[in-house]
Amino acid sequence: MTTPPVPATAPNTLPSSPWYERLSWLFVLVVGVFAYIVIFVVMLLTRNTTLLPTVLLVGAGTVPLTVLLAAQTTRRGILVPIPIVLLTVGVGGLLAVTIAGFLETIAALILGQESILLVGIIEETAKLIVPLLVLAIAHRATRGGGIAVGIAAGTGFAVLETMGYGFNALLERGGGLAALDSTLVLRAILVPAGHVAWTGAICAAVWHLVEGRRKGLAVLELVLTYVAAIVLHTAWDATSSAVLHVLIGVVSVGALVFLILRAHRSHVRSLESVAGDPR
Repeated sequence: MTTPPVPATAPNTLPSSPWYERLSWLFVLVVGVFAYIVIFVVMLLTRNTTLLPTVLLVGAGTVPLTVLLAAQTTRRGILVPIPIVLLTVGVGGLLAVTIAGFLETIAALILGQESILLVGIIEETAKLIVPLLVLAIAHRATRGGGIAVGIAAGTGFAVLETMGYGFNALLERGGGLAALDSTLVLRAILVPAGHVAWTGAICAAVWHLVEGRRKGLAVLELVLTYVAAIVLHTAWDATSSAVLHVLIGVVSVGALVFLILRAHRSHVRSLESVAGDPR
């Protein structure tokens, strides 16, 4: 009597991500905040300006990277292969900042202060270039991971933009290290409600359009998401109202958390479905 073969993947045996991988976002947040404080204090005490690039990078990168890791890691593994994420952060950020900076300068020369109304359109579109290339070239490897790819692109852009704002705060009249510190801290607090959330939401809608069956609804979702991101971005730039900024932040962060959780549930369900897990 022969023993029946054991299935390659038995139900309820899917490996879970190790705890240190699931909590990597918390590790990065704690270490990043601690490192920023230590490096900034050492720079003040020693007046060693060679530490300035490190202060800018750590101050600008800690929170966006934290959000990216939280979005990327599920209890059953990561959404998108790490090389694709790193490529999107680096190339996506560099390309988007360069294109947006060029177009915004031209718009300012032509329209003056009214060009602020185009900033949202320019930046939200520029940040989509590399994610769309990733979708075209590596869709199978990123299936269901549009939110992670979008957050990666938003992270690259946000880090470089924050470093630029911090450097400007340091150099402008009445600025200095205190202005640099306040700029980096404020933008770190606000970044999950800005580029990270808006680009993440748009890319989640793009991936949903490609992968979903109900194309009509998916197209509508993409259009509404893209327009909403531009409207929120423009409203944020065009007003100094703290109340409106808080409202925009709540809406953006709420949408970001919802989309991350939805992507995680979908990823886990798809893996368990393939493995024959009944849960």
